[in-house]
Amino acid sequence: DVQTVASGGGLVPAGGSLRLSCAVSGFRAGDSTIGWFRQAPGKEREFVASIVWSGITKEYADDVKGRFTISRDSTNNMVFLQMDSLQPNDTGVYYCALRSPNRFGSTSRDDFGSWGQGTQVTVSS
Repeated sequence: DVQTVASGGGLVPAGGSLRLSCAVSGFRAGDSTIGWFRQAPGKEREFVASIVWSGITKEYADDVKGRFTISRDSTNNMVFLQMDSLQPNDTGVYYCALRSPNRFGSTSRDDFGSWGQGTQVTVSS
């Protein structure tokens, strides 16, 4: 079974940085895509960024472009999300997940699965 384990969250002041990690296991690398989502209290889970395992194709939500960078370590089956210039509205639980096959390009949470427990990111103002 595919498993994802997110870690690296914490409490940071506005303008600060965090680096999240996602350990992925039980998947077939190939054209797999790993995505990061976040969920703020009382809000729906929303797409943040994704990366195709080849590392060539990356996608970002508009409000994180230029601030967040997604990358992967194919040797250790890890995906990272470097978050800079954090803002209070970046607060939420961050999850990583695997996109379903044949859903290339989708950023819908309905097309992702193998959700882990998430990691809490809190940005203070």
